[in-house]
Amino acid sequence: VQILLKLWRNGFSLDDGELRSYSDPINAQFLESVKRGEIPVELQRLVHGGQVNLDMEDHQEQEYVKPRLRFKAFSGEGQKLGSLTPEIVSTPSSPEEEEKSILNAPVLIDDSMPATKIQIRLADGSRLIQRFNQTHRIKHIREFIIQSRPAFATTDFVLVTTFPNKELTDESLTLQEADILNTVILQQLK
Repeated sequence: VQILLKLWRNGFSLDDGELRSYSDPINAQFLESVKRGEIPVELQRLVHGGQVNLDMEDHQEQEYVKPRLRFKAFSGEGQKLGSLTPEIVSTPSSPEEEEKSILNAPVLIDDSMPATKIQIRLADGSRLIQRFNQTHRIKHIREFIIQSRPAFATTDFVLVTTFPNKELTDESLTLQEADILNTVILQQLK
């Protein structure tokens, strides 16, 4: 192991490390071993009985200045978190598929009344897009989710708006009263 000992006016440093004071008894013992030509115990422990080459530089005319850190690129190996194969979530990718999911929907729409589209992002990562009349109530969104995904019938969940996040607690409000026309609603499990 190659080690560079630099002697400064106010202490010494090893390999551009921190300044070590001459007055500290441990540091004084370290320097005394070097003067006797011995390898200090601290360095013996560092190399586990290997060979040490100790070079010295005399900077006793100068005050210690902390060296700038050099950039050292990461040389380790990376680890991936999670599954090796990503979970595939099927979502309508084309307007035709979106229309098909709307046509198969169990919500009755009155075409003589104003309508809106609501996108529902489910807790399982999938999404549903459904047309509702503006007079439908928030409870109808809940019923639609349960009809579309029966697994959620026994699950306790809440409906939340996106930014700003607001839980839709009064399910008797119409979609217009709740001000959620043409928005995205999030399903969150309790």
